[in-house]
Amino acid sequence: MDTVRDLLNWRSLRWKTALLVAVACCAIAMTVGVLVHRSTLARSMNDGGAKATAELERTLVDARREDELPQGLETSPAAMPAELLDRLRHGPGPGTGHATWYDGDSPGDHPRMWAARMDGDRPVAIAIDMTSDLLTRRALDRHMWKYSVLALGVVLPLTALAAELPHRRLRRVARTARRIAAGDLAARTADGRGGRGGDEITEISATVDSMADSLLGRLAAEQRFTADVAHELRTPLMGLVTASGLLPEGEATDLVRDRVGVLRILVEDLLEISRLDAGAERAELRPVPLAEVVEESLARTGLPARFTPDGAASARTDPRRVDRIVANLVLNAHRHGGAPVEVAVTGTTVTVRDHGPGFPRELLADGPQRFRTGASERGRGHGLGLTIALGQARVIGAALSFANAPDGGAVATLRLPVAD
Repeated sequence: MDTVRDLLNWRSLRWKTALLVAVACCAIAMTVGVLVHRSTLARSMNDGGAKATAELERTLVDARREDELPQGLETSPAAMPAELLDRLRHGPGPGTGHATWYDGDSPGDHPRMWAARMDGDRPVAIAIDMTSDLLTRRALDRHMWKYSVLALGVVLPLTALAAELPHRRLRRVARTARRIAAGDLAARTADGRGGRGGDEITEISATVDSMADSLLGRLAAEQRFTADVAHELRTPLMGLVTASGLLPEGEATDLVRDRVGVLRILVEDLLEISRLDAGAERAELRPVPLAEVVEESLARTGLPARFTPDGAASARTDPRRVDRIVANLVLNAHRHGGAPVEVAVTGTTVTVRDHGPGFPRELLADGPQRFRTGASERGRGHGLGLTIALGQARVIGAALSFANAPDGGAVATLRLPVAD
């Protein structure tokens, strides 16, 4: 279907190339045709004039020898074309010399070539028929246009076919760029790595591959940095947790323990994200009753939510990861949304909705981003909950999407595969 749509796209490079070649061929054919036509016409006029002049001289010789006017010889100026007499009078040596004139307006489409000279004090002229010459030139013009059109009909498909190879390479580069933009940093073009030629398409392909390599390297460095920071923070954090437990009870102790708890959650989230980025997470899939798993997950969060199981079915998934996803979605709804929070299970689809201001436009456009929580007035957080939920959904082969309800509020939808 995409190939047919591409073939019908008249704005594509293929058809622009074919149009450029067609215009160039038409210009060349017209130029050659005009030059050949004019050259043939000039030669025809020269040959016709020479032939008419020779015929006039021969006729005059016969007239002097036989002492009578041969048939076809004109001696009356009234029977001669005015242009011929004007040329005869104003030619080299007034009153002498020769003159020729092509009369293309003869009745019956039978042109004639006139030749005249002065015989004593009177002009004499003769006309020869040029019909065969006219037909020859017209046939030549027809053949030139006919074969030009035929050549154009052969060249255009060949041009479109020849343009398909670079066009196909450009489409491959565009597909690779779209895959990279969608997050597949392992995508590469064929031309950029040992591809053929040193043309511009190879240069573009190499640039796209180089860009993907650079992005992949930076992403890997970022992932290593996140994992290293989280790992290095874990040891002193455990010391802080132990130390906070030994402090005497009091308001200051509660504040310290609360901040240590927040820091502990942050470090654990960073470690989980680093494992998801590295592809180290492996799901243990099995058929589970989805409604029961979601209800137990809500109970463990300890947060109020209106739960509605509607035709719930069994899903093939990892219940531990589903629990993690649901918990993060519900926590995000309470932290950044507004009450009431509603959780519904329909078939193998889980929907979590709040009645707050909804997801930010940036999140709906680009998806969850770590350490980006939208507007500052929406509450606290590090922007890691939705990022982890999305990563865990990919691990279990589920689809997690985000939207805003028409009447207000954020809606997160988790679609799980049905159990066999």
